[in-house]
Amino acid sequence: MIALTLTDIKDFTLHLLKKDTFDSFSFIEGEIVTFNTFRIDGFIQKSFFDTGTELPEYSYWKNIREHCFAVIKGKRAPLSFRFVFSLSRKNIERLAAQSAAPVTPDDVQGLYLNIHYDGCRLTCVTGTSFKTFTMNRTLEHAWDEMAERFLKQKEIEYIRE
Repeated sequence: MIALTLTDIKDFTLHLLKKDTFDSFSFIEGEIVTFNTFRIDGFIQKSFFDTGTELPEYSYWKNIREHCFAVIKGKRAPLSFRFVFSLSRKNIERLAAQSAAPVTPDDVQGLYLNIHYDGCRLTCVTGTSFKTFTMNRTLEHAWDEMAERFLKQKEIEYIRE
């Protein structure tokens, strides 16, 4: 787990809400506080859709982003927001193979990005969750490094805490 302070709030918010930067991430949950508190659960309600349709467990950010933007946009900045993203299942499998971690992708609950804005400060904290206990931190370290590379590649400024 690493904690990063995102130094350019306006630029990051643009990446988050207007660009496709995070679109391939699974959206786990979020909360936006403006004139009310809006909570969004990213878990897909499969019974809403036609049967036989293959659906992931969670929505992708690309399918939620515009709804969140609609809540946030306006003359006033939100009081706070927080979003939890996870690396997609396909990318978890890829990272596990690349890192030669002694775990199977099925052992991984998620590789998370926790984004939090408190009205003044914007942070991103990585997280790793396994379905089984392991002392090995190979995949966790690979995820932390990948998250930093991702932000650098997207030219998102941050300070590692």
